[in-house]
Amino acid sequence: MNRDPVLVKKIGAATALEVRATGIQYAFAPCIAVCRDPRWGRCYESYSEDTEIVRLMTEIIPGLQGEITDDSKLGAPFVNGQQKIAACAKHYLGDGGTHLGTNEGNTILDSKKLFSIHMPAYNDSVIKGVATIMTSYSSWNGLKMHANRNLVTGYLKNKLKFKGFVISDWQGIDRITDPPHANYTYSILAGINAGIDMVIIVLISDKSDLFTYRWVEFGYVLFPMGRITKIENGSNGLNA
Repeated sequence: MNRDPVLVKKIGAATALEVRATGIQYAFAPCIAVCRDPRWGRCYESYSEDTEIVRLMTEIIPGLQGEITDDSKLGAPFVNGQQKIAACAKHYLGDGGTHLGTNEGNTILDSKKLFSIHMPAYNDSVIKGVATIMTSYSSWNGLKMHANRNLVTGYLKNKLKFKGFVISDWQGIDRITDPPHANYTYSILAGINAGIDMVIIVLISDKSDLFTYRWVEFGYVLFPMGRITKIENGSNGLNA
């Protein structure tokens, strides 16, 4: 197991160069899950079961994005220059703590344990200027993270002052309902109103979905495009 934050930062810098060489300016990394049960099938994505080791590994963020400057505002996304890319800390929150290690399962914890085990690496990531954060398929005490306004907007955006954008996981809003995609209008409303700024979709299956997208577009849901365009337009030199 690697516990060397200096090496991880160098890996981030090398990764950024390779990704930029393809023309892409964004990577879905790092995964800062704290895997508490090895039965979780995606435990290999986690740096450690130890919160402090995972916190150290957030040094990959300045490797990917560049070092923040002294005049950077708290929580502002920072990506500096043609050799850097936007990072994505994931999966917010508690994906590594699900009951019995069930993938996309339910993390059953009181708030004290959730915040002491699974939140610290996100706090560090925000301080280091991470550009984006991806929500988790999992739930916390029965509430899907893609629909958890208290944690996405209330804590991440308002308390931690995260000013980048929050992105869903692949078809993440579909899975707000059981079965998935049972009520897409509800899923979009729940996800966007929770604080998700960008949604990963795969296909639009029928015309009712098209209507829902138009409904959102015409202003029935407050969609904060400024968070996305801030990064898209080259926040701190992304497109320099």
